[in-house]
Amino acid sequence: MKTILTGIRVNSELTMGNFLGALLPMTRLANKYSKDNHVNIFVADLHTIIAEQDGALQDNLLMLIKMYLAAGLEVRPNVHIYRQSYVPATSEMTWILNCVATMGELGRMIQYKEKGKGEDSCNVGIFDYPVLMATDILLFDANYIPVGQDQFQHIELTRDIAVRVNHRFDKEIFTIPEKTAEQAKFMGTDDGIRIRDLVNPEKKMSKSAKSVNSKIMMTDDPKAAAKKIMSATTDSFGEIDYDLKERPGISNLLQIEALVNDRPLDEVVAEWKGKSNYGDLKKQVAGSVEKMLTAFHEKLAKITDEEVYELMQTGEKYANEKANKKLFELQKAFQLR
Repeated sequence: MKTILTGIRVNSELTMGNFLGALLPMTRLANKYSKDNHVNIFVADLHTIIAEQDGALQDNLLMLIKMYLAAGLEVRPNVHIYRQSYVPATSEMTWILNCVATMGELGRMIQYKEKGKGEDSCNVGIFDYPVLMATDILLFDANYIPVGQDQFQHIELTRDIAVRVNHRFDKEIFTIPEKTAEQAKFMGTDDGIRIRDLVNPEKKMSKSAKSVNSKIMMTDDPKAAAKKIMSATTDSFGEIDYDLKERPGISNLLQIEALVNDRPLDEVVAEWKGKSNYGDLKKQVAGSVEKMLTAFHEKLAKITDEEVYELMQTGEKYANEKANKKLFELQKAFQLR
């Protein structure tokens, strides 16, 4: 059985960009593949604390898992939900892999350059984030890691670390994750999903954006969310077509319409290609978003904290058994055991 793995940070509530770009596709992949594959879904709380918290981490953690369930995640024996910090092997293996990764590799990571701005004053966690991510993947012999395109560089680093360790000890300690091209193919997208800012579609949708109209939060009132779609920036080309690079605004709406309705993007693009009434497209997307959020909120309200804790405790039992075996194998290779 192969392993599909994903983790989401919990530093705040999710935007629709987080939901459509990561949580919903992962839910659909899990439902599709979990009969014959392991699916690991973890709360990346260790990743989360690289930034200061407002005290709501535990609330956000519970809400994240509830959102998976409300999105339709089918809980099966092969679906493992766990908290990253509840798997102690994660921290110990990260130290060992720090002794394999290089400063040069980590210094070239795009997220370090963006979030840390290459400055000495940034915390070490921002710099070392990719090694922790590599541990998350390699501890569980993950083959596929559904992520956005901004994380592809980290997957390549993970592959490099795994190859280096295997070569150093002349044995297959780690499973090498699939190349990013194969990861994208598995997810059904060429370069990962990246939902854009509704006001400035040159940027991805972000919770930190100053304009409330630029983002849809998953807790937004459905009618308010629909109004934000109606005011979204498009372009002046005069007819509808999909081109994320040259026409990010209109392409973003087409992408949202496809994802919300679980339709192939090509099918949605073909339906609207060449049409000139941008308002009609906005009305359809706004209606789709309002309908989806209304149903989502109804499901969310029915899920209890007790249900979530029970799922996590079961997942953490599996995760620790698997992770401890892999850590012990690595420790032996480094003569730590």
